Amino acid sequence: MTGLNVTQKLIGAHRVDGTMAPGAEIGLRIDQTLTQDATGTMVMLELEALGLDRVRTRTSVQYVDHNLLQTDERNMADHLFLRSACRRFGLWYSKPGNGVSHPTHMQRFGIPGDSLAGSDSHTCAAGSLGMLAVGVGGLEVAMAMAGEPLHLTMPRVWGVRLTGTLPPWVSAKDVILEMLRRHGVGGGVGRVVEYHGPGLAALSAMDRHVIANMGAELGATTTVFPADERVRAFLAYEGRAGDFVEILADPDARYDVEDEIDLSALEPLIAAPTSPGNVVPVREVAGEDVHQVVIGSSANPGLRDFAIVAAILAGRQAHPQVSVDVNPTSRQILADLTRMGATLDLIRSGARLHQTGCMGCIGMGQAPAVGRNSLRTVPRNFPGRSGTKEDSVWLCSPETAAAAAVTGRITDPRTLPDLLGIDYPVLTRPERAGVPEGMFEPPPPAEGRRVELVKAPSIGRLPDFDPLPDLLRGPVLLKLGDDVSTDEILPAGARVLPFRSDIVRLAEFTFGQIDEGYAARARQAGPHVVVAGGNYGQGSSREHAVIAPRHLGLRAVIAKSYARIHWQNLANFGVLALEFADPADYDRVGEGDELCVRRLRAELERGGDIVVHDVTGNIDFVVRHRLSPRQVEMVLAGGQIPLIRSRGAS
Repeated sequence: MTGLNVTQKLIGAHRVDGTMAPGAEIGLRIDQTLTQDATGTMVMLELEALGLDRVRTRTSVQYVDHNLLQTDERNMADHLFLRSACRRFGLWYSKPGNGVSHPTHMQRFGIPGDSLAGSDSHTCAAGSLGMLAVGVGGLEVAMAMAGEPLHLTMPRVWGVRLTGTLPPWVSAKDVILEMLRRHGVGGGVGRVVEYHGPGLAALSAMDRHVIANMGAELGATTTVFPADERVRAFLAYEGRAGDFVEILADPDARYDVEDEIDLSALEPLIAAPTSPGNVVPVREVAGEDVHQVVIGSSANPGLRDFAIVAAILAGRQAHPQVSVDVNPTSRQILADLTRMGATLDLIRSGARLHQTGCMGCIGMGQAPAVGRNSLRTVPRNFPGRSGTKEDSVWLCSPETAAAAAVTGRITDPRTLPDLLGIDYPVLTRPERAGVPEGMFEPPPPAEGRRVELVKAPSIGRLPDFDPLPDLLRGPVLLKLGDDVSTDEILPAGARVLPFRSDIVRLAEFTFGQIDEGYAARARQAGPHVVVAGGNYGQGSSREHAVIAPRHLGLRAVIAKSYARIHWQNLANFGVLALEFADPADYDRVGEGDELCVRRLRAELERGGDIVVHDVTGNIDFVVRHRLSPRQVEMVLAGGQIPLIRSRGAS
């Protein structure tokens, strides 16, 4: 019998339903959940709608890390609501400024071998510890909190063998950028990326976090690393040595897909605007003017990632045209940077230190000037995500960002020794992490319904959605291209996210990045359809990108293909996700065309091909769906919550 890889061991240990055959639907037992404030408010409203008394997971944590700018009362109102919901339902609460959810969770709660479901697409970062960590929509996290299995399509396991060691001026961000350079933003769809091989020995647990985090940008279900000696060292450094469990692939383990990277051969890489997949060597774009550098985010969250920038800038002033913005990942990281003296080096260089949190990564401040290059250590550079509609955001390593900060232009950091006499810094970190006291408020003793949820007027409620009609007829209100992100469907940022708890107001921003007239046309049109190209809905897990257009009348999307999380979210809220059987039919359908599908209930339950009639063009074309019987039942009922309510009524 062939040995097992780490992914197979983790899935096998948590599988409660289905078979481990690629493409089959499986159900997984969930040990931990993670929610953040941009998505967590909706999750708490969903728990309320489900009538849950107390979460049934072993550990559930609510972070406040996205919506930190309190320019009016809405963000703080959500913080108060979230804290009350944690007391009501039994979650840990991480207050504003404690830290970005993914690295902070890894430091304080990550346990090798555990399963983790998070309402944030970068939850996969916890795979760096040998966890089975999956980003999903908020409703699926709510169901996991209620003790229900998490349902996924069984992925193929993509084994990436690492050899060699990273050379100076090259770091973990360049590893994942190399994966994106090779495979693009859709290369990981339907796969778990599992890293193995001798090259792992030189990658710390936080280096692995950098790589695992941006597995989301590959479209992968998740990323997995073994729990080995580097993980043991990390947990010991964090004062949690007792949580270590060794999890290694068997010597004769096999993988469904194989790849190999020689770390010694890598060079500094950078993703050009406006996609994480637009990766080129830094040397090919060197010389481009830079006006902003942003350090921080869950993609480069470790002490090393900040300390290396401080060391490069030490004793130097940032270039006068460059705004250097630093968002520490957590109070712990900021405290340790200060113990090292690195905080003072950053301040003296002219860098601006902001509060700990996601900040510029999610467009919550630090919006760049129009058309001016901004180099960022964040995971995404989708159009407008920075808060500036016509932005020019590049993704890079801390080393490349620091080189731009001192030179004022995109610079291969390997040239700094010759340009400025800067040798690659050797860092000395504290012997143990300094964990500030009181970073988390633990779940109180079972208080349950005695706790009143604190709801300001800005806290809305879940809309009531009706079942899918048997005759689906409506116009194609939008025809979109490939790789449309959830940031383009429903933007993030300081202007939009304060309304995330009020779907009626939030819906006004739907598709605003692409077509500012969509919301008004949708209200007038009623039931309608959106047509899209490949990889529709890539990026953030925020289910608002389904709920808001569904509120405006979206009943179906017909696309060439979908990003995993968005496809699941569509089903969760009763929007029918269909795929062109022949991708060439995409060109036959025009924006404004009236589409019609008859006997939809029978067609969905039967499975197979479905004929769509284009009334305007008087043509028929064939579509398919990949919904399981469980998902078909959900979509027909109008979504997961209407289905649960209907069962309760019966």
